[in-house]
Amino acid sequence: MTKLRLTTAALIATAVAVVAVGAPAATSTPTAAKKNLVQTAVAAGQFKTLVSLVKQAGLASTLSGKGRYTVFAPTDAAFAKVPKATLKALAADKAKLRAVLLYHVVAGRLPAAKVTKLRSATTLNGATVRIRVNGGMVYVNDARVVKPNVSASNGVIHVINRVLIPPAS
Repeated sequence: MTKLRLTTAALIATAVAVVAVGAPAATSTPTAAKKNLVQTAVAAGQFKTLVSLVKQAGLASTLSGKGRYTVFAPTDAAFAKVPKATLKALAADKAKLRAVLLYHVVAGRLPAAKVTKLRSATTLNGATVRIRVNGGMVYVNDARVVKPNVSASNGVIHVINRVLIPPAS
């Protein structure tokens, strides 16, 4: 995997993580559902890098708006495995940063019950992610969903344990 692809994947993961980390537990309360995806991520306090990258990429207004989205959000532990140089490189290239972040987002609200019936989904980056269920666990590409159905007013977050890396263009 090239350094650029790894960097791009790290940025996408960071954006997704920001959105997901701030989310409340899978059994969210009505109060929690009043927060949009970005607010939910910020409130979690564990996705500072992701929120920062989402803002830097100009995606905060999109993920805070009226559109409905499903975000596959990597955890901070997943981001910790990404080299800092890769994150810096993505931060320096807004187009690549956006591509990585959008690879973690699917249009529409897809709760786990719907996700498990899919074999793939097209992301906002235009590329497709594979979805499979194995041993009762849901996987998006090679990332496992560790916490599904974190509700936000404009979508749902499924927390994943790895950063998703978009295919080379």
